[in-house]
Amino acid sequence: MTRFTRILTATAALLAATSSAYALDAPTGPLVTTDWLEANLSDPKLRLIEVSVDPGTFERGHIEGAQNVVWHTDLVDPVQRDIASRENFEALVRRLGIDDTKTVVLYGDNNNWFAAWGAWVFDTYGIDVKLLDGGRKKWEAESLPLTTRVASVAASDITLPERDESLRARLPDVLAVARGESDAKIVDIRSADEFTGKIFAPPGSQELTIRAGHVPNAVNVPWGTAVAEDGTFKSAEELKEIYAAKGIDGSQPTIVYCRIGERSSHTWFLLSKILGYDVRNYDGSWTEYGNSVGSPIVNVSNTVWTGK
Repeated sequence: MTRFTRILTATAALLAATSSAYALDAPTGPLVTTDWLEANLSDPKLRLIEVSVDPGTFERGHIEGAQNVVWHTDLVDPVQRDIASRENFEALVRRLGIDDTKTVVLYGDNNNWFAAWGAWVFDTYGIDVKLLDGGRKKWEAESLPLTTRVASVAASDITLPERDESLRARLPDVLAVARGESDAKIVDIRSADEFTGKIFAPPGSQELTIRAGHVPNAVNVPWGTAVAEDGTFKSAEELKEIYAAKGIDGSQPTIVYCRIGERSSHTWFLLSKILGYDVRNYDGSWTEYGNSVGSPIVNVSNTVWTGK
């Protein structure tokens, strides 16, 4: 073997080793299918995370290799109303064994409602994740296996950047649109009854505002409109048509909101990750806006809060 041949062989081996160390043959888009996930569950470069709404869902059975993230403790500040600090989120991500070499897939119950919120929080800290299209609903509907065994992974030493606030809308940003001082679009993704002010919040919800209605100049596209019967996202073409009919076509910056910022993350994900629009999530949402003194409100139902 000549010296040149040895160099080529060594280079090829190094490239192969680097590729195997970093590459999981993941789809290039923001979604993975149940077929892809089932075929790649044993890949050491996969980090699978469940973020479900209902407590105990993960413990009753989850996809093999998944780790549990609890939305109301792991993804938020434990004292002040905010998403998790960089320090706390970095500790979580390290515990989950996530670093730059891993493909991170999130899934959850209720059509990936809170999994999408998790994806938004991960994105604010520079970690691009994918969603299992259809979430638990589709996985279970296909009779794919669940386990109660908790995965064990080696911790990482990843260092996260400071939070990217450009993915987030604040109350002044929303007020600017409400008052006609900004050309951004606003999408209220709550139910029609919440939007019109007929109800203050969905039944059983504890987060309360003392005003009902919606932000002036907002359009209403309930988040479930984007979901097919099997829990997957509708096609990109269908989604474009749905939102274009409401004046949301990507030509202007868009802000999405709901009640506490979690349902709106589902719409943030599809508009930004699937359609490629410039979108910010207003995680203060209606519980901040509807309780803020002096903020303009449209309430066509003329409901009045009576303290009960």
